[in-house]
Amino acid sequence: MRKNFFGIACALVSTSIMAGSAIAQEQKFVSIGTGGVTGVYYPTGGAICRLVNRGRKEHGIRCGVESTGGSVFNINAVRGGELEFGVAQSDWQYHAYHGTSRFEEQGPFEGLRAIFAVHPEPFTVVARADAGISTFEDLKGKRVNVGNPGSGQRGTMEVLMDAMGWTMGDFALSSELQAAEQSQALCDNNIDAMVYTVGHPSGSIQEATTSCDSVLVTVQNDATAKLIADNPYYRAATIPGGMYRGNDEDVATFGVGATFVSSTDVPDDIVYEVVKAVFENIDQFRGLHPAFANLDPKEMATEGLSAPLHAGAERYFREAGLID
Repeated sequence: MRKNFFGIACALVSTSIMAGSAIAQEQKFVSIGTGGVTGVYYPTGGAICRLVNRGRKEHGIRCGVESTGGSVFNINAVRGGELEFGVAQSDWQYHAYHGTSRFEEQGPFEGLRAIFAVHPEPFTVVARADAGISTFEDLKGKRVNVGNPGSGQRGTMEVLMDAMGWTMGDFALSSELQAAEQSQALCDNNIDAMVYTVGHPSGSIQEATTSCDSVLVTVQNDATAKLIADNPYYRAATIPGGMYRGNDEDVATFGVGATFVSSTDVPDDIVYEVVKAVFENIDQFRGLHPAFANLDPKEMATEGLSAPLHAGAERYFREAGLID
């Protein structure tokens, strides 16, 4: 009897181990490339993963977030198969898919796929209050952090500089600090101004405006008007007054949108489950960051998506009636 009991117990343990092993094998791990921890991309990835991981027992997908260099890095990492998903500006999504601008040498990333749009991202310039800077043109001859190579902020800065006929030599200093470092550099008086393409409110901009006297700078001129007129992924933008200390008036600028991207290498069912996790919990998603407060599911499914929709996302959007 004891022998039979022992045999049954061993069989149960063996079955349990095999079942556990099968579950482990069924787990699918996906990573989202974001940006610096003080920006909005990092909490965007975190919010998506939080909702995906909540339903892990049902769909078997485990989601993780990586802090990265930003838009261009994320797209290249998705292209290289190092990341399944990435957050990227709508303009860099466009350029990557078409093989233009920074992606001309690599050629078109034909496997790039849009999943959904997230928050608007105004191009934001913050300057020390004592630096005598009130418009973008005033940056000439100043010490400016232009952003790290591979970041969306650096890319947009270079596009605007090209449109204005400027080079890095027009600045007294052009530093390449990452987003997480630039606010402290501004308040330590190591730079006069910093640029950031970011959703608002932003922790980095809050840090810059609360740690020292600094102002948001108007970015509105003939060059920005032409960029908006010539490119479908740019739009006029306004940073509301009263959002940051010492900045009570609205500030006019231009901007893009944050988008969530993947590639044709990522299976349709995984993308479908990720999209479903976000859109079926959209109220919770909106509550995970102030920049998400006014997100509209229909706009998220259609606006600023300059690469084709991923088939998994398209399937969910059709089922939900968000696209025809």
